[in-house]
Amino acid sequence: MASLSLRNVTVIAHEPLFQNLNLVIGEGDRIGLVAGNGAGKSTLLKCLAGLAEPTHGEIVRSRGLRLAFVEQDVPERLLDLTFHEALLQALSPEEREGQDWRADMVLDGFETPENLRHLPVRSLSGGWQRLALIARAWITEPDMLLLDEPTNHLDLDKLFQLEEWIANAAYATPIVIASHDRDFLDACTTKTLFLRRDESISFAHPYRRARVLLDEHDAAAQAQRDKTLREVKRLRQSAQELRNVGINSGSDAAQIKSAQIKRRADALEQTARATHKERSGEIRLANRGTHARVLLALENVVVQAPDGRHLFAVQKLEIAQRDRIVLLGPNGAGKSQLIRLLHRALSQEEEMPGIRFSPSLALGYVDQDMSQLPQKASAHDFILSRFRLGDQRSRAVLAEAGFSIERQGLPIERLSPGQKSRLGLLALRLSDPNFYLMDEPTNHVDIPGREQLEDEILDSDATCIVVSHDRSFVKTIGTRFLVIEKGRLKEVDTPEVFYEAVKR
Repeated sequence: MASLSLRNVTVIAHEPLFQNLNLVIGEGDRIGLVAGNGAGKSTLLKCLAGLAEPTHGEIVRSRGLRLAFVEQDVPERLLDLTFHEALLQALSPEEREGQDWRADMVLDGFETPENLRHLPVRSLSGGWQRLALIARAWITEPDMLLLDEPTNHLDLDKLFQLEEWIANAAYATPIVIASHDRDFLDACTTKTLFLRRDESISFAHPYRRARVLLDEHDAAAQAQRDKTLREVKRLRQSAQELRNVGINSGSDAAQIKSAQIKRRADALEQTARATHKERSGEIRLANRGTHARVLLALENVVVQAPDGRHLFAVQKLEIAQRDRIVLLGPNGAGKSQLIRLLHRALSQEEEMPGIRFSPSLALGYVDQDMSQLPQKASAHDFILSRFRLGDQRSRAVLAEAGFSIERQGLPIERLSPGQKSRLGLLALRLSDPNFYLMDEPTNHVDIPGREQLEDEILDSDATCIVVSHDRSFVKTIGTRFLVIEKGRLKEVDTPEVFYEAVKR
């Protein structure tokens, strides 16, 4: 039976990422790996795959175990191969001979259109590139599959397709999935490992049920810590009183007893470990407010593709204060094109017939590629020059958002995707808008960050138009749902209508 065991595994990179991790992965296990950005998920997967070594501890693999690891990015060497060739290249030279049928079978399993199979990988959409990496892993017939952020760049159609594939084609293969997509974790996993610096915790449940148990565990740990610290305080007070008695009366016995009680208090304080806190940084939004009831109105607006093709029309749409509109539609329907068109109009880069907005509207904009960030500048220089907060305040707000002093000085192009997303959201807040345009704002943002963003949107009474494939995020923040369908924009009561249509 395929199995893999971790025994007291620790990884230290400047500081511990995780310590004394014990875990057994065996037949039928589907483990969701959950942690904040930079907390060691990818590092742990590389250790499991044998591509990196832990600092301490050991990883024991059953004899002959075939592991397949799907990383987040497509290797440069695959980009000029066709989709079909990229799959065959995953096999050894001996296996490739006469094995085209294996590639075709896997491509069929992923419902790959015929016209994509012989395109270079670099020409595929981000979603199909992700599926190509998973298909490459699957053609090797692995005993265990390790997936690092497999839902990145997937539209809903491919997301549902991947969920169905994991539930059916890969149902017998042990899988470890690192993901920030809560619905995907619930659909595809049966166990959850919360990776933490001091004490990682696992539960034999999918994410949401496991999260409830984790919160209960943390609350109990905090209550125990508070109780212990109250006892430490009481003992120290007793020790001080006895010490005073001993000094005033000249009693050696009282002073000896005081020292004993103080040592007991010190030992007890050592057992009161601090409760876990996510280290990914704060996400906050602002809302400067406005007295206008309607902030934006569209009438007979046509949305086009970059090549001029007609995508859809907006006959009439009014967006009032506190409307949180979620824009839904299949990939390529024009969701991002509408966001870009509105951005050009609202930032007054271009006059758009049929678009009217309140003079008091203050725009906040973020796109999925964080293209508004200057890639060559450092995070510190960007915040300092854009918002003129002064050197110390700029460093302070970056630190609050999870940027260490070292990271603040790096060129933005060298930051991780998650760090770029946090920087973009920080800039969004500092611009103090009252109207938000957000295209996939949760891309590369970890679960704590997504939950903070949800809370901030609700608490700040934000008015916004959002495009997102994160179903939890959509259901939490949305008040109105617009679907692009057959060249028109129509309003529906719930996003589930659209989701069910995509599944069908």
